[in-house]
Amino acid sequence: MIHITYTDSQGTSRTVEAQEGSTVMETALRNSVPGIDAECGGACACATCHVYVAPEWTEIVGKPSQMEEDMLDFAFEVRPSSRLSCQIKVIPALDGLAVTTPGKQG
Repeated sequence: MIHITYTDSQGTSRTVEAQEGSTVMETALRNSVPGIDAECGGACACATCHVYVAPEWTEIVGKPSQMEEDMLDFAFEVRPSSRLSCQIKVIPALDGLAVTTPGKQG
């Protein structure tokens, strides 16, 4: 199984198992991870699944698409490591991925 660690803005972490082929957002919802609202259900039509990817994972996760960058304009406190978790597909290379949710979603 692939493991993802979600840390909230208060520093509380939880590690969950993810299914290959799902998204980081779907994994969060399936495991009731707080801080990921996912109002559009993963259609990249909002910014309510915004996460910060840990520095050691940014290269592996990759850069956002132009459409994702456009949606990140609606997110709060965007950083260079910001991504929409609905756009990150879970693959074996992401085993151990660490993301942090912002204090507020878009």
